[in-house]
Amino acid sequence: MEINRFEFPLRDLFIKIFEENIYLVGGTIRDYLLYGDIGQNRDIDLVVTGHTYEEIEKKLKPYGKTNTVGKSFAVVKFSRDGQTFDISVPRKDRKRDEGSHSHKNFIIDYGPHISLEEDLKRRDFSCNSIALRLVDGLVVDPFDGIGAIGEKRISMTGPGNFFDDPLRILRGGRFASVHGFTVDEEIYLNSKQVKLDELSWERICDELLRMILESPRPSVGLMEFFRLSVLEKLFPELYALSLTIQDALFHPEKDEYGHHTVWIHTLIAVDIARRLARDYELNDEETLALVLATLLHDLGKAVTTRWEFKRGRMTITSMFHDSKGVTMAEELLERLKIETRNHFPLKEVILTMIKYHHRVFDLYRNRENSGFKAISRLVRDMKGREFLLILLDFSDRQSREPNPLDFQGLDEISNWLLKKKEELKIDNETIQPLIMGRDLIKLGISPGKKMGEHLAKLYDLQLDGAFSTREEGIALFQQSLPHPG
Repeated sequence: MEINRFEFPLRDLFIKIFEENIYLVGGTIRDYLLYGDIGQNRDIDLVVTGHTYEEIEKKLKPYGKTNTVGKSFAVVKFSRDGQTFDISVPRKDRKRDEGSHSHKNFIIDYGPHISLEEDLKRRDFSCNSIALRLVDGLVVDPFDGIGAIGEKRISMTGPGNFFDDPLRILRGGRFASVHGFTVDEEIYLNSKQVKLDELSWERICDELLRMILESPRPSVGLMEFFRLSVLEKLFPELYALSLTIQDALFHPEKDEYGHHTVWIHTLIAVDIARRLARDYELNDEETLALVLATLLHDLGKAVTTRWEFKRGRMTITSMFHDSKGVTMAEELLERLKIETRNHFPLKEVILTMIKYHHRVFDLYRNRENSGFKAISRLVRDMKGREFLLILLDFSDRQSREPNPLDFQGLDEISNWLLKKKEELKIDNETIQPLIMGRDLIKLGISPGKKMGEHLAKLYDLQLDGAFSTREEGIALFQQSLPHPG
């Protein structure tokens, strides 16, 4: 098979330098065969045969900048015109210790004595084990990767060494979610025995976050994590949700076998949240906050769910699961080492959303009494990110509908709160404290604990609507001071 004229930046330059010895490899070919292009910002991976590492670097140097930071992995980084390419020598990997599954537990052998086929064999999935010779478009596909792509199937390139790096199990779940592939049953059966405790949480987190951002339906990958035993081994808090039932009257959503579990509710809600993130053009950090908060919002149900006689029948309840869930989610986020991302307080926002995930509906349920005071406090507590909470609330409720992903925009409850905020002119700017410490200093109040108490009380009064200007607030404060004599 040949693919004629596969275009990408500097293609002709690489052919000029290495002639028939340079090949495009990996996911770039997969994406081209799947989607007809390689997508924007796609990493371009190249392999050069018949050359030593030093020869490759020497040939590249006259044409751009070379970096040998990846030499231990047989990779030369080549930069020119603002783009960087990974250009490698064919390599083979051999485990140092057969009992260890660490990604550092490898002896790497590379050089011109390693064939292209041997290099492809070490890769994870057959769909990623394809090479394309640049000079003439010849496809090298010794493991039928093209067949797997055509069938949209994730199969192991080499069953004997597939589990040497257990991260491939998580990657399989991500690929299934992102590309709509099915996972070979052989991978399911073998993954049960693979230990994941040597994986670094940074690598685990990277796979999870990439899946959320790249997949149109993260629930597909999360369900693969469930089938691949990833959930049970790495995320027992989420695994417990698969064993926690919900009241079928309040939560009619169920899996294909009729199980009304918190896990199924969560998966549906996650897909709704991901779609809302696209519909409302959230940035990556907001998307992660919304989807992760949705994924974790009901963690507390696993430890709070009880049977209770209520409304004339035995009912399943989960009292205080929101507050209990905050503690559980914090522990999970700490394992994943999630704190901030691009200066966005990701962990803080997720935990706040979980804590208040009932609040939007509570305001609507008591809408006759939900005025400036209540809504101002919501905006304050969410630090101006209440729209994310509205989206979480909608995802949570919409998951109970017969066709949960069949919706156009937000519903009456969400729009009521948005309209009420607008009517009352409430946003993060309008509820900033009007009275500051410097104002109280002018009135003879010294800095310290007492001043802090005064400012907190004044801010509460402001949110209650007791005053709306700085002057009114100062006058009200002066009236509260004890009169001399």
